[in-house]
Amino acid sequence: MADDAQPDEETVQALRDTAGRLRIHSLRATSACRSGHPTSCCSVAEIVAVLFFHTMRFKHAEPRHPDNDRFVLSKGHAAPVLYAVWAELGGLGEADLLHLRSARCDLEGHPTPRLPFVDVATGSLGQGLSAACGMAYTGRYLDRASYRVFCLLGDGEAAEGSVWEALAFASHYLLDNLVAVLDVNRLGQSGPAPLGHCTEAYQGRFEAFGWNTCLVDGHEVAALCQAFWQAARVKHKPTAIVAKTFKGRGIPDIEDAEGWHGKPMPQERAEAVIQLIQSQLQAHRNLLPKPPVEDSPQINITNVKMTSPPEYIVGDKIATQKACYLALDKLGHANERVIVLNGDTVNSTFFEIFKKEHPERFIECFIGEQNMVSVALGCATRDRTIAFASNFAAVFTRAFDQIRMGAISQTSINLIGSHCGVSTGEDGSSQMALEDLAMFRCVPNCTIFYPSDAVSTEHAVYLAANAKGMCFIRTSQPEIAVIYTPQENFEIGQAKVVRCTANDKVTVIGAGVTLHEVLAAADNLSQQGIFIRVIDPFTIKPLDAATIISSAKATGGRVITVEDHYREGGIGEAVSAAVSREPGIIVHQLAVSGVPQSGKPSELLDMFGISARHITAAVKYTLMD
Repeated sequence: MADDAQPDEETVQALRDTAGRLRIHSLRATSACRSGHPTSCCSVAEIVAVLFFHTMRFKHAEPRHPDNDRFVLSKGHAAPVLYAVWAELGGLGEADLLHLRSARCDLEGHPTPRLPFVDVATGSLGQGLSAACGMAYTGRYLDRASYRVFCLLGDGEAAEGSVWEALAFASHYLLDNLVAVLDVNRLGQSGPAPLGHCTEAYQGRFEAFGWNTCLVDGHEVAALCQAFWQAARVKHKPTAIVAKTFKGRGIPDIEDAEGWHGKPMPQERAEAVIQLIQSQLQAHRNLLPKPPVEDSPQINITNVKMTSPPEYIVGDKIATQKACYLALDKLGHANERVIVLNGDTVNSTFFEIFKKEHPERFIECFIGEQNMVSVALGCATRDRTIAFASNFAAVFTRAFDQIRMGAISQTSINLIGSHCGVSTGEDGSSQMALEDLAMFRCVPNCTIFYPSDAVSTEHAVYLAANAKGMCFIRTSQPEIAVIYTPQENFEIGQAKVVRCTANDKVTVIGAGVTLHEVLAAADNLSQQGIFIRVIDPFTIKPLDAATIISSAKATGGRVITVEDHYREGGIGEAVSAAVSREPGIIVHQLAVSGVPQSGKPSELLDMFGISARHITAAVKYTLMD
C-alpha cells in the first residue's frame, strides 16, 4: 500500500510511466503543430507527474473548486506537459492536443485562464511565483484553508528580479503552504544558464531568503515523493525544491544538448522517440488524484454595496487621493473579502485608515511593485477576494508587464495610482505620473476612472469593486472642492455635463484637478459674456463619446481638452479618437509638455499650460479661429 512519503514500487512505476506518457503527449502535440518546447516539457515530466498524480489534492472534474490545491506553471513555455496532464485526467481529449497553438483552440503556446485548470496566464517569465504567493497568502490568512500552492519555475527565469521579490514576500509572511519547484535543467533559450547544474548555489540563495530547501534528482520519482511529503510538514517557512534535471530527458542525442530550446522534432524522428518511450513503459495503471480537504469558507464578492451614501458636502475640500482610501475603508466594512495591497506608501497615501480598521486584510508588499501586482492577481483568482493594489501611479510603469499579463489572465483586480501629474508639486518629476493614462488605455478590458471630487471618487471605488476586468483609479494630491451632491449617480462610461447653457460656445473637458481649473475659467469667461460647456468624463476608458459628440455639435464643433498628463495617449487623444469620424469637430489639446520640475502645484499647472488662465486664453483663441 502506497503512502505519500514512500509509495510502493507499483505506484512508483505507475508514476514513471505517467511521466513517460506526458513526454509522449508533449512530443506529439509539438510535432503536430511544428512549434513549441518539447525539451522543456521533458525535463519536468517526473515533477509534474508526481505533483498531479500523487502529491496534490484536487477534484479533477472541478478544476476551479475552491478547496483544490493550486498549481502555477511559471515556466509557461512548458504548457504542453500541463495539457498532457489534463488529457490523462480526462479533461481534454488526446486529439485536442494535436491542435496545440492553432487559432481556434484554447491550448495556446503558453497557458491562459481560457482553460478551466489555469488560474493565471504565464509565459512572460518570472511572474508565476508572485501569483502563487497571492494564492498562498489568501489560503493561509483569509480562507484559513488546507489547500496548498505549488509553483514550477525554470532556472533561466530565476534571473528575473521579480522572482526574488516573491521569495522575500513568501518568507516574510511565513507561507508554509507554498512550495516552489525549481527545474534546474541547465539550459536557457540561447545557451547555458549562469549557474548551470550547480544546485547548491540555488539552494544557498533560497536559504538566504529564509526558505526551507531540498535538493533532489528531478527525474527520480521516489525522491520527489519524499521531498513533497517533507515540504508539507515544514511550518512557518515556504519550501523550495531544487530539482536537477536534463532538458530533453529521454530523447537520444538531444537530452542535455544545446540548440534545442523551442524546437519541435520532425514528425518521423518524433515518432521514433515515442516508440522508444512506449517500449519502456511497464505498468498499465492509471493514477487519479486524491480529493481535497473541503474547508474553504463560502464567500460572495458579487453585488457589493456601500453601507451608506457619500457623506461629503458641496464645497468641502478634500484630495481625491484621501477620499479614495476613506472609500476603501468604507467598502471594507461592506464586504469582508475586500483586501488592500500597498508598496510601502502607507504614510503618503492615507492607507493607514484601512490598515487600522482592517489589519488582517491589509497586505504590505514593500518596495516591490512587480511582485505586488502579481500577488494581487493571485489573491483574486477563483473569486476569493476583491483586490485593490495601490502605489504612486508612476511606479506602475515598472510593473507594466505584470499588468498586461493580468489582462491576459482575465483578472478582476483594481489598481489605484496616486501622485498624478504636475499637481504632485514639490516632490518633482520623478514622482509625477504623466504616462499612466496612456499605459492603461492600451490594456485590454481595463476601465480607467479619473474622479474629480470626493463623491465621484467614492463611486469609482464602489464601481471598481463590482466591475469585471482590470480597473485603474487615478487620484491626485491637491485638496479640491466637492462639486457633486451625495445623491449624484455615477456609471462606468457615463460622463457628467457639469455646466451647460443654451449659449455655450466651446465644450471644455477636464478631469481631476484640471476640471476645477476649467470651472474657474468658466466663471471668469462668463463674466465676460462667454459661456462654455464643461464636461467631466469620469471614466477615460470607456469614454462617453455620445455625450462629448452631442456637446461638441451644440458648441459649433469646438472642443478643448485639459489634462495633467502628457499629450501622448491621454484624454485629448482619447477624445480625438472618439470624434474622429464626426465632421466639423476640432479638438484643441492642453497637456503637459516636456519634463516638469519641483514647485507649488498651482505654479506648475500654470507653468505647463493647464491652469485656468491658459484655459481662458485657449477658449478665446478657439473662438477667434
